[in-house]
Amino acid sequence: MTISPATTPIQAFHLYDTTLRDGSQQEGLTLSVTDKLAVARHLDELGVTYIEGGWPGAVPRDTEFFARAAVELELRTARLAAFGATRKAGVPVAEDAQVAALVDSGAPTITLVAKSDLRHVTGALRTTAEENLAMVRDTVAHLVGLGREVFLDAEHFFDGFVHDADYTTSVLVAAQEAGAAVLVLCDTNGGMLPHQVTEIIEDLSGRLVAAGADRARLGAHTHNDTGCAVANALTAVRSGITHVQGCINGYGERTGNADLVTLLSNLQLKMGMDLVPAEMLAETTRIAHAIGEVVNMPVTTRAPYVGTSAFAHKAGLHASAIKVDPDLYQHTDPQLVGNDMRMIISDMAGRASIELKGRELGFDLTGEPELLSRLAATVKQREAIGYSYEAADASFELLLLDQLGRVPSYSTVESWRATSQLGRDGTLESEATVKLLADGDSSHERKVAIAEGNGPVNALDLALRAALRERHPEVDEFELRDFKVRILDAHHGTDATTRVLVRTSGRGLEFQTVGVGPNVIEASWEAIYDAYTYGLFKSGV
Repeated sequence: MTISPATTPIQAFHLYDTTLRDGSQQEGLTLSVTDKLAVARHLDELGVTYIEGGWPGAVPRDTEFFARAAVELELRTARLAAFGATRKAGVPVAEDAQVAALVDSGAPTITLVAKSDLRHVTGALRTTAEENLAMVRDTVAHLVGLGREVFLDAEHFFDGFVHDADYTTSVLVAAQEAGAAVLVLCDTNGGMLPHQVTEIIEDLSGRLVAAGADRARLGAHTHNDTGCAVANALTAVRSGITHVQGCINGYGERTGNADLVTLLSNLQLKMGMDLVPAEMLAETTRIAHAIGEVVNMPVTTRAPYVGTSAFAHKAGLHASAIKVDPDLYQHTDPQLVGNDMRMIISDMAGRASIELKGRELGFDLTGEPELLSRLAATVKQREAIGYSYEAADASFELLLLDQLGRVPSYSTVESWRATSQLGRDGTLESEATVKLLADGDSSHERKVAIAEGNGPVNALDLALRAALRERHPEVDEFELRDFKVRILDAHHGTDATTRVLVRTSGRGLEFQTVGVGPNVIEASWEAIYDAYTYGLFKSGV
């Protein structure tokens, strides 16, 4: 991508993403330059207007990002922005190394952070109110003079406005007069509530008119410390703001920034703003999860619009209504954001839930009241002893197939065992033996496999694979990705019932199976055995 300093300002509503800078300040979230480039491509697919790439000059990784972006990044809808600070106090803008680095980044848009709370000016910057205003004016004017589009992030704006509205307003006026295209009102500490945002923006608007700066374009940058980041941004939009900043999936320091996914979905689907084409909005769920994988921070299951539970229904009463009309218990069509309605099978499930879940899995159970009643009763009975089908669709489908008399069988288990012993060198040695009778063979060929592993469960997994491999080599294409153990009745101590959830992927599939037993080994065996059975079945074996 060739980045040209001379740009035409984008006049439409701005969706400004700051995941690559502010989002990466989240605890445990670290992005390589390659990661940042990958995230930027996904953000461009989403249709955001601006992608803030980082702080060149201050962070070497961000300097490298802009250098590589100029060559490797082809953006279709978004424009890159570089983030940085105004010149240092007492330093001429033309001699400030940080400002020079912003120019050298080649970014067409530069977002400057400036102190707008007088307490921070005197206490943190240790300079005067007048010098801070000069720093803003000089830096904005310098960059605009070089052909850059300049935004001003007024740090601690809302808190500063409450403390000294006159000074905070003067910072914005100075930036606007120097040529800033957008004045971004930052709730840096995340402490504002929606009604306060409305009141402050209304007050500010009057002050800007009085100062002759009523043509200034305002933006909002909100944090989620009160749980109101998205609400505050929406309130700001209703108050006339046309530029919102946020992070994909709500990433960010402390409790996060405004979730740009939720913001976009609310603005377009609830407030009727035509921000991105419908086909782009329909990619929202895929993109949110893809970015979650890149940054190794998966989308929370309960995330609005794009979480796996966002349109999940568990109670039987809900399911009965959804069977008649899905809109009765859903605030919008999940397909508009690329998500799907999902029925959760649990002991709360009635016949309607079972029927809808069956339809979701590809089974038409209409006109099968006895089967539905039997399945509902079986689910309730099995969940009473510890099974959970909410997160184990594969196990539920095997249960359904069993009730239909169509359960796949690739072998009959004759026996299995797993042992562990402490070796003389102090290492734990685990070994498993699995004996299977091959189904579908008139001779019922007997297969015995022995394997050593890293613990008894791993040894069982390896032995089961070995026993199945000769007749079904496809098992080697499956990988156990996650393994969760839950003690169900802890008051029984080491004699407690155990539930195991196993997530498996391979051959284009990803699914979960559940096992329950009086100990972790038996529960694991059931979950793993069902995983290979389901994987082979769905692969058409």
